[in-house]
Amino acid sequence: MQLHTHLRKSLFGKAALATAALGGLLLFAGVPGAQSADRDDCQRRIAKIDRKLNDAIEDHGYYSKQAEHWRHERREAYERCYGRDYHNNWDRDRY
Repeated sequence: MQLHTHLRKSLFGKAALATAALGGLLLFAGVPGAQSADRDDCQRRIAKIDRKLNDAIEDHGYYSKQAEHWRHERREAYERCYGRDYHNNWDRDRY
């Protein structure tokens, strides 16, 4: 009991407690921001590829090699961002 009280009052104990509290705060506060940034990056990448696909369709036709290339790139971007089963997560009735 006396050791516990002494440790809490000591400078080392206070520093350890402050470090643990700050570390926990940074751990839980930093994670959602990183996930949000990744999600925004994915959505921007997919939007850019969609624009390139639309441009290829307008310039070369729907069934052109260029349009097929950008369809393939869009499929890969969706898989990178949402995984292989992104089709199953899409609620068709919602859109």
